[in-house]
Amino acid sequence: MLSAVMEDYIKAIYAIQNETGERVGTSELADYMDVTSPTVSSMLGKLEDRGLIDREEYRGVTLTDEGEVVALEILRHHRLLESFLTEQLDYDWADVHEEADRLEHHVSDELTERIAEVLGNPGVDPHGDPIPDADLRLPDAEETSRLSTAEEGDEVVVRRIRHQGDEELRYLADAGIEPGIELEVLEIAPFGLVTVRTPEGEQSLPEEIARLIETAPTTEAEA
Repeated sequence: MLSAVMEDYIKAIYAIQNETGERVGTSELADYMDVTSPTVSSMLGKLEDRGLIDREEYRGVTLTDEGEVVALEILRHHRLLESFLTEQLDYDWADVHEEADRLEHHVSDELTERIAEVLGNPGVDPHGDPIPDADLRLPDAEETSRLSTAEEGDEVVVRRIRHQGDEELRYLADAGIEPGIELEVLEIAPFGLVTVRTPEGEQSLPEEIARLIETAPTTEAEA
């Protein structure tokens, strides 16, 4: 059995790997986990001993095949819990991440499968993140682009909001921006501010927020 902290590290390594496509450095993981580098180094040693990561000095770490299986199991639990909390218990989509973080380490595979059945085996969670299926296979990914790379006049639909912190999710929820919402890009300011029209009105988003939003052209979304 892995501890909850070990699982959190595996999930973090998986997230960083998928964001950057590169091996994960100690300082990068320390920033992500909000802990010190010595704390990270100690935990990486434990994960390496269990065969869950491949670790090379000065080159960082990557998950082994076994480590990736563990990561996908955790993500399946987490994302199904987020979906269940949103759809069955009326949680706001911006508030479920922290709750699912607490629960993901304690749900059995049997309960996870019952949740999936009740929900109709969804392919994505409330943030648009893909949910691994019972065989831990991810659904085919739709081609998307970040809102921060859009051009003025683009009309897009929000497909996914990358999680960086609960404050960012609440910021977007308060702005009326969530998966499934259509946006029109009105202005790209020289200093990175992206102004969009939402169903609730105009919103100006800092670049660091806009880059969390994955979109597809509305014409493709309707196809």
